[in-house]
Amino acid sequence: FVAEDSFYLSVSLSSHPSLSAGQMTDLIYTEKELVQSLREYIQAEESKLAAVKSWANKLDALTKVSTSDPEGYLAHPVNAYKLMKRLNTEWAELETLVLQNPSDGFISNMSIHRQYFPDAEDETGAAKALMRLQDTYQLDSEAFSKGKLPGIHSNAILTVDDCFDMGKTAYNDADYYHAVLWMQQSLKQLDGGEETVVSKEDILDYLSYSVYQMGDLPRAIELTRRLVAIDPSHQRAGGNLRYFERLLFKQLNELNQDYQPASEEPIKLGTYIRPKDHLPEREAYEALCRGEGLQMNDVRRSRLFCRYQDGKRNPRLLLKPMKEEDEWDSPHIVRYLNVLSHKEIEKIKELAKPRLARATVRDPKTGVLTTANYRVSKRQAYMHMHCLPMILEFNYFYFKYKLPLSMAHQVANYGVGGQYEPHYDFSRKDEPDAFKRLGTGNRVATFLNYMSDVEAGGATVFPDFGAAIWPRKGTAVFWYNLFKSGEGDYRTRHAACPVLVGSKWVSNKWFHERGQEFRRPCGLTEVD
Repeated sequence: FVAEDSFYLSVSLSSHPSLSAGQMTDLIYTEKELVQSLREYIQAEESKLAAVKSWANKLDALTKVSTSDPEGYLAHPVNAYKLMKRLNTEWAELETLVLQNPSDGFISNMSIHRQYFPDAEDETGAAKALMRLQDTYQLDSEAFSKGKLPGIHSNAILTVDDCFDMGKTAYNDADYYHAVLWMQQSLKQLDGGEETVVSKEDILDYLSYSVYQMGDLPRAIELTRRLVAIDPSHQRAGGNLRYFERLLFKQLNELNQDYQPASEEPIKLGTYIRPKDHLPEREAYEALCRGEGLQMNDVRRSRLFCRYQDGKRNPRLLLKPMKEEDEWDSPHIVRYLNVLSHKEIEKIKELAKPRLARATVRDPKTGVLTTANYRVSKRQAYMHMHCLPMILEFNYFYFKYKLPLSMAHQVANYGVGGQYEPHYDFSRKDEPDAFKRLGTGNRVATFLNYMSDVEAGGATVFPDFGAAIWPRKGTAVFWYNLFKSGEGDYRTRHAACPVLVGSKWVSNKWFHERGQEFRRPCGLTEVD
């Protein structure tokens, strides 16, 4: 699948709806405003209650006097008049006061902001993002629930109910591997005395069945027995227990093995084998995201250099040449320093933020923009250069390669667990019409700008040859996707690792084949 260049803003939706980090920043301020509105409501309720109490105290004193001697009380004309006034006017005022609803302002404020709130799909997407981070960075559920991320300790904790909801999200998606991890953590925290809304019976019910789905019958039996001991009349527990026991003893008889009681070791990361998925290089990709499996040795590193680049004496770069660093030798990947200033980055983000839409890809079979599981928690906007004059400032880099610019400038923001799984930037032979409408030919090269630092995670990795390029604000990396022959360089399959901590902003442009025949002439072989 290859995203298409466009003059216009992309208004597409992603398969895992998750807000970008930039958009979630707005939600922080929205929540602050709602808290202030809530406090104003509380203050209004307290003022109303204080006024009602004052009325009650005053009338209580009056009725004690009037009821002690009604005839004597009414004998005085002033008392008779005030009784008429109170019942005709003042009680009506009190009725109006009691009927007043101080919550109107708060409800109105809520109604205005509710349209921008995350929905159930967003919440589910965020839960799956945490599980994605757990897998990629091999994070134990207990450490995760205590806010202990690599190199970072915070008070961002997950409660028993949070862990249960995480497990239930996985369970509802038939993802029993993660359901076990999070239900187990929920049970552990509940057994540790933490207050909870969810019951132990519910946790054991989900956990025992998920363990069974993972093929661990002895532990499923042990957990179900615990459930039956707590609630003998449970709707499913008794039947499940009998079924699990019959199944286990049948397996033992077939294998001629003796019964072994369930392990007393707690379930944790690595207890069960994570199921395989659609991505063949999953393990290599995630290892690179963790900084493992890098293939750059000392000999190869000695061939990497840094230099000043003036674009073959381009007038615009003579006085201020670009700082260029080699990141990788083959295929050649270079990084440019000081591409965009902080001010320029903030302006680009400001203009792109309201245009961010959920990312899509083009289906090579139908040619229709659609969503894909491998591009998640990412928002992007396509912006024409005329919308962003400052883009022209850093386009001077392109003079080095004398390549015509792509038509659109893509800005992307990765949110919670935001990633883009391994993919190619160029179209392969099985999708020859990917750029037919544009008439520009295939994508020769990629120019990727990093517009933020990322505290943890978020690397750009190349699983085929073991490279990891880490985001550095204000820098950009460049590589060729095609050989000079026009054949695709399949080594350039790359991925954006999930953002573990922080917010990742990037922008990129692609160069196309048309108009380059004399700027980058063909080589003598397919792989020149």
